[in-house]
Amino acid sequence: MPLSEQIVVRDLGLVEYLPTWQSMQRFTAERTPDTVDEIWLLEHQPVFTQGHAGKTEHLLNPGDIPVVQVDRGGQVTYHGPGQLVVYLLLNIRRKKFGVKELVARMEASIVELLQGYGVAAYAKADAPGVYVDEAKICSLGLRVRKGCSFHGLAFNLDMDLEPFNRINPCGYAGMAVTRLINLVDNVDRESVKDSLIEILVTRLEYNERTNANSLEGIDV
Repeated sequence: MPLSEQIVVRDLGLVEYLPTWQSMQRFTAERTPDTVDEIWLLEHQPVFTQGHAGKTEHLLNPGDIPVVQVDRGGQVTYHGPGQLVVYLLLNIRRKKFGVKELVARMEASIVELLQGYGVAAYAKADAPGVYVDEAKICSLGLRVRKGCSFHGLAFNLDMDLEPFNRINPCGYAGMAVTRLINLVDNVDRESVKDSLIEILVTRLEYNERTNANSLEGIDV
């Protein structure tokens, strides 16, 4: 099987933001042309992250939630328990994906996921992410170094949405934010996770998948 069709999927559970970000950076910096691509599925402890070109005016009242300046694109967003975060550590040069195509495939994956729950969702050309009735349910932010991507997407499943009131989400004042449990009854979290990864793996054209539950085995 060609390397371009192989993927490792790591389900890491609830983790702190900073060491996970540092692990992504290190993995990307040290990967070689023979490194298999990886997807990390996880949730974060409460944190605001501000993109490298982010404006402090979009941080309204962070309060007791830490703010981390990061190296992805975009403005400020919130991560917390109940939000599914998917980091895409992919050699997009090997996949022959441009950044715009990768973003489009990510957005299409979330739209497909929501269609499976009977929810009509859509992407916006001028504001990356996925929306339901003008409310954002999934944020995107990527960084690419030497043809390899990291960071990814954050899907609001059953998280506390209050912290979004403390920021201008993704730099948009007054942007409405929603979550899956507001739209669908009887949401099974494990089923959502499984479906999301299955859709992403398919849409990103991987045909051989290896599962892991930790970062064991990679130098982080």
